Amino acid sequence: MKRRIAALLCLLLLLPGTVRAETQEAPAQAAYLIEANSGRGLYAKNETARLPMASTPKIMTALLAVESGRLTEIVTVPDEAAGTEGSSMYLRAGEKISLLDLVYGLMLTSGNDAAVAIACFLDGSTAAFAERMNARAKALGLADTHFVNPNGLHDPDHYTTAKDLTLLSAAALRNPFFAEIVSTQYRRTEGTNPHTLKNKNRLLWEYEGGIGVKTGYTKAAGKCLVFAAERGGMKLVGAVLNCPSMWTTAKNMLDAGFHGFRVRTFLSRETVFSIPVENGVKKALSAAPILAILYPTEIDGAETYAVETAFDVCAAPVRAGQTVGTATLTCNGTAVKTVPIVALETVDTVDFAYYLKKAVSAFLA
Repeated sequence: MKRRIAALLCLLLLLPGTVRAETQEAPAQAAYLIEANSGRGLYAKNETARLPMASTPKIMTALLAVESGRLTEIVTVPDEAAGTEGSSMYLRAGEKISLLDLVYGLMLTSGNDAAVAIACFLDGSTAAFAERMNARAKALGLADTHFVNPNGLHDPDHYTTAKDLTLLSAAALRNPFFAEIVSTQYRRTEGTNPHTLKNKNRLLWEYEGGIGVKTGYTKAAGKCLVFAAERGGMKLVGAVLNCPSMWTTAKNMLDAGFHGFRVRTFLSRETVFSIPVENGVKKALSAAPILAILYPTEIDGAETYAVETAFDVCAAPVRAGQTVGTATLTCNGTAVKTVPIVALETVDTVDFAYYLKKAVSAFLA
């Protein structure tokens, strides 16, 4: 039988302020900003409003292509991809190009034709691929997103939210192949019809630490931008929908996040706890968190933080790597981050075999 023993680390910090990244509202119909490593929301405006999304679903299209494990395979561009309306990488029907280069064309030049070629290659049609997109969205917990096509051409049933786009992009950026693609400024493709690609995302040139993610525009959606940047141990990811001044607004949101917050270490991986062990060859074992607890805190805020630990009552045998407790960071009494604490060593049970082995060893000594 296990029970939980709660302990409170002596780590109460008084930090000023509220969880707000801007002093003025973003001039966008909807906006959202998070610190991606912790998931902390820094700014929100109409973040759950369902809106058209322009080319931003290409983030999901690219992620699924990367996750397919088929990036080196050669795609023959189908007739339905060539000549797709809107932004294009100017694919020709029948040309051969790698799936990887299609993803570059999708994300750098926002090729609607590349999106169709990817969808048909992976699932046979754009409709079948949209089903894959929606299944992945559900798995990511994107409750207010519905995809109809892989490129974002307008459809009344094709919608998302600033929050869902931000969370999708934060998840996608954890994939190193995706992160490399969206941070690339230029690309020269290979194949039967080489293409020279330039990324439309101005933040890669104009904002220090810019790493992506995707631009978008349709008449119905207006100007849309999903953006990300890294500085000082923080990765900020955000989205603005129907935002006429999307570049300036994105920069202002990022500036407010980087200037208003800093990452603090509340618990390091080197922290070692001593945990009592019942019926073991040792009366206690050493344990440590599997991850450090890092969290962005507002520089001019007034929040109270605490790290609370809770341990199982351990009965031998206990194996190294076994979870024996948790450490939870709270902000103003609300849990915001929890990490497991695991045993650093194995402790065997004190039983007949143990005493026999001990007696034999003493006899032979």
